[in-house]
Amino acid sequence: MLLIAGGWFRGAAVWRATITGHAAATIVKARLRALVHPALLPSRVIRSSLIGQDMHLAVDSIIATEGQIARFLPLRAASSLSPLFIALAVAPASWVSSLIMLVTLMPFVLALVLAGGAAARRAESQHVALNRLTGLFVDRLRCLPTILGFSAEDRIARHLGTAATDVARRTMDVLAIAFASSAILEFFAALSVALVAVYCGFSLLGLLPFAAPEAMTGVRAFYTLALAPEFYLAMRRLAAAYHDKQQGEAALAAITTELAKIPAATEPIATPSTIAGDRVALAHRGGATIGPLDWRWSSPGLHVIAGPTGAGKSTLLLALVGQVPIVAGEITTDESIFVPGALNAAIGWSGQQVALLPGSLRDNLAMGQADDPEMAACLHSLGLGPMLAQRGGLSMMIDHRGSGLSGGERRRIGLARAILSGRPILLLDEPTADLDEDTAAKIRAVLDNLASHRMVIAASHDSELVAMAHTVLEIAP
Repeated sequence: MLLIAGGWFRGAAVWRATITGHAAATIVKARLRALVHPALLPSRVIRSSLIGQDMHLAVDSIIATEGQIARFLPLRAASSLSPLFIALAVAPASWVSSLIMLVTLMPFVLALVLAGGAAARRAESQHVALNRLTGLFVDRLRCLPTILGFSAEDRIARHLGTAATDVARRTMDVLAIAFASSAILEFFAALSVALVAVYCGFSLLGLLPFAAPEAMTGVRAFYTLALAPEFYLAMRRLAAAYHDKQQGEAALAAITTELAKIPAATEPIATPSTIAGDRVALAHRGGATIGPLDWRWSSPGLHVIAGPTGAGKSTLLLALVGQVPIVAGEITTDESIFVPGALNAAIGWSGQQVALLPGSLRDNLAMGQADDPEMAACLHSLGLGPMLAQRGGLSMMIDHRGSGLSGGERRRIGLARAILSGRPILLLDEPTADLDEDTAAKIRAVLDNLASHRMVIAASHDSELVAMAHTVLEIAP
């Protein structure tokens, strides 16, 4: 009856540990996503990270922590208590066998630590290689039309092949350590059980080379040998889950390293009436320096940043939201030193690449406080009335790629979202690009109206928009 009760108790304990471990892992993953996703999205440019690398951190790395939390940590707690309980249970029957178990546990733990240290280094290198491969693959996939246009398929395939081979090699290194460590730990466990068995057998037969320290009977020997494998069972299970620990720690280390690259959050400041730059120089994405630049923008008003493609118009907009570093000069707001990013809560952004969320058009626009009539009115003013009429209005479904939408429609949806946010400062990157003249005229009229009560800062090639601006900052190539 005790054996049956013990079996039921073990099954219930294992089931409860599994449920508790997975529940804890779910909570931790949700907290990591809440921490990582908002931090990575707006800081990719300043960290010089590829989209694929951030995807790997935000998805795969967080999932990789599940094994450590759901399996390894419960087993570690069990392995720290279970051997002591078993040794105490064996002691009344054979204190010598109990002592043998405790002594042989030391090399078992030492082997686990040594194997774990070697596996940790290889797990970290594997995670770095996998992160690099993911970043390269997604980046090259996004640039596939350009790659095909320049007939660079073979070179890119070799590049990806080299990265994939590196991942495979590092993965095999991790597996080799895992298999070797498992074999070594199984050896120690079997050897320890064999020592107990030899002692019990020789005691019963009277073959010990020294005086018997205790009276051993068949019942006591059977009891001791039945519990001996249980003494090492928790440690063997812990060893099997040690790879989960290394993967989880490598993933958390990669997340921590990437988050450390993000500049400290700045305290939000009141919406200024002026933003001025004094000999400001910026570090261009390609490594070149832009500037020095001087400007003074007042609110309300329409201010245009002009210049040829590649001169740095978009870079200046990104610098205002803290995604491009300022290497010289200073920016001031109402004569106070401005910290890039401190105005983000007051800025509505519309870039050349519009991020769309899977869902309805309403879901993509309702990030501010706008209601349906206000959304519809804004879209009509931007020339999107025919699209609403043909595709189901605000309930039309779109995916993250904006399938079925033209480049101009996607851009105008992004512009509408910035306008409907209600924020007093609008940063717009090429708001009239990819549009016919009639639609561009509507956009210019909307921006002119917005400039009567907001600060509108637009980077643009549009000569007519430049002619309407209150100030023009010309960036030379």
